Amino acid sequence: MKSILLSLSLLASATLGVLAAEELAIDVTVPVECDRKTRKGDKINVHYRGTLQSNGQQFDASYDRGSPFSFKLGGGQVIKGWDEGLIDMCIGEKRTLTVPPSYGYGQRSIGPIPAGSTLIFETELVGIDGVPKPESIVYKKAEEAASTIEEKVAEATDKAGEKIADATEKAEEKVEEASANVAEKVASVVSGAAEAVKTVVADTDDLQEHNEL
Repeated sequence: MKSILLSLSLLASATLGVLAAEELAIDVTVPVECDRKTRKGDKINVHYRGTLQSNGQQFDASYDRGSPFSFKLGGGQVIKGWDEGLIDMCIGEKRTLTVPPSYGYGQRSIGPIPAGSTLIFETELVGIDGVPKPESIVYKKAEEAASTIEEKVAEATDKAGEKIADATEKAEEKVEEASANVAEKVASVVSGAAEAVKTVVADTDDLQEHNEL
């Protein structure tokens, strides 16, 4: 039983690590106040710099070209990490996205990006088509920014907790199923052994009777 509980604990810990690694992380590095934030369907213009988490190597950057990248947000024109990570963003705001393979290119190798890579994108929203650029950028106060970050961390923690609880429940079901199978096999072996003992005893009795004759 102790070994089963230990295995379950290790499984839960491993599950936590996997789930954390597979979550899209959004870090607002330069928070901005605005009335109109990005939403699905917007055509937005974004400056970015992409690097590999594994070694910090840069694989692409619009900053180097001097021209932002334009696309329709939420339309599947870019990776899932961008479609979800650039929602509710103000013009002038900067975010760093940590994009796991499931939100990026998965197990495909794309140019200088190896298969299964976690990507880091430094992004800056330059504009939203059809939305006037503000005359000046209003940056959020540090306290407000910290509160926003705490809310996002709490939300991510809750989601991870739900997934861990679900994974743990499934693991427990597997352990119970495996224990039942083991118990059934043990019972079968014991039953077989008992039959074997009866046979041996019967043979012994026959031998004794034969000797007496």
